[in-house]
Amino acid sequence: MKIKIIAYALKYKHSGLSGAYDFAQPFFCSFKYNVTAMCDYSTGTSPVERDGQKMEKKAYLILENGDVYEGFAFGAEKETVGELVFTTAMTGYLETLTDPSYFGQLVCQTFPLIGNYGIIPSDFESRKPALGAYIVREWCKKPSNFRGESDLDSFLKQNDIPGLYGIDTRCLTKTVREYGVMNARITYKKPQTSDAESLKDFKIVDAVKSVTISEAEVHKAEEGKYNVVLMDFGAKLNICRELVKRGCNVTVVPGNTSAEQIKAMNPDGIMLSNGPGDPMENQDIIEQLKILCKEKIPTFGICLGHQLLALSQGAKTEKLKYGHRGANQPATDTKTGRVYITSQNHGYAVVASSLPENAYESFVNANDGTCEGVTYTDMPAFTVQFHPEACGGPLDTSFLFDRFISMIQEDKNNA
Repeated sequence: MKIKIIAYALKYKHSGLSGAYDFAQPFFCSFKYNVTAMCDYSTGTSPVERDGQKMEKKAYLILENGDVYEGFAFGAEKETVGELVFTTAMTGYLETLTDPSYFGQLVCQTFPLIGNYGIIPSDFESRKPALGAYIVREWCKKPSNFRGESDLDSFLKQNDIPGLYGIDTRCLTKTVREYGVMNARITYKKPQTSDAESLKDFKIVDAVKSVTISEAEVHKAEEGKYNVVLMDFGAKLNICRELVKRGCNVTVVPGNTSAEQIKAMNPDGIMLSNGPGDPMENQDIIEQLKILCKEKIPTFGICLGHQLLALSQGAKTEKLKYGHRGANQPATDTKTGRVYITSQNHGYAVVASSLPENAYESFVNANDGTCEGVTYTDMPAFTVQFHPEACGGPLDTSFLFDRFISMIQEDKNNA
């Protein structure tokens, strides 16, 4: 059964001092599972022309469950398949675009207008974006910001990333929230019934291998007090920035660096970064972390690093229904009961009940009760699922970097 919903809004006239303007009331469609919905974005004008100009090329988003959304293409024009996810962040779209943890994913922004402050390279979280595609309700064609250097469409084209706009992102988000993360395809041909079936076999593989650096890099602080090795599983650049500004000389190493190579660097501390994909895929890294843990080197893990360290100690991970992606996830400190608002981007979580005797749950998600942090009792190590280095915020948990520095200093004092 196929239903086509054309979301043409009513046109209203408003007369003001500067003349008459057209305003359109957006139309949000909803549909039942296994019923195809095609939502045409419209400003109330003809679907052929807008502002006297020919509209962009039609594009289609096909979901694994058979649902189809019809919108318009921007960015690079190429068909792509990936895991469809959504992020609820209202700001920080540049950080979302350049977060390596989105490798292989089609990212949908729930906030309706994206791109209004343009493209600002100094805000990037990686040298090159890793996401598979970018989906928005509306993108800003004329951004305004004194730091902006280009627009969203140009950025996507330059990085060969397809974009889709003009679809009902609210409707799409509700579908993912209700039925869970699923695979999807962006295409420029009218979809066939059989197209959805072919999506079920897609799986993100070699995620960390695809985003980690190829060789070590050194970032020195002005007054370097500590030497920290940052294992790059897809590290956001601000992790390194936070360490450097606290007096750490940071050596960023590829994710597959061996424990022996890291020990040879004689680090004061080890930082385990965020990254994409299924943590269980990284068995070689997990084995190396087991060896490193025996050295009792102060260790701090974030996101994927949090999961990998837990796996190295015998814990388990599980895939969440639709993950936590956004800048407003509440994490509760299990000791104090205080709730922190955190930035998150992950589809897997550590199973709290599987933690070994040498570990306890330090933070828990206030929404769904999943594990958000682990502290280890037999070694100087702690990890969190959220992002204390978050840009563009919130900054509630940046104190965890100070805790890591204190742990390093205490270890040096006791040496």
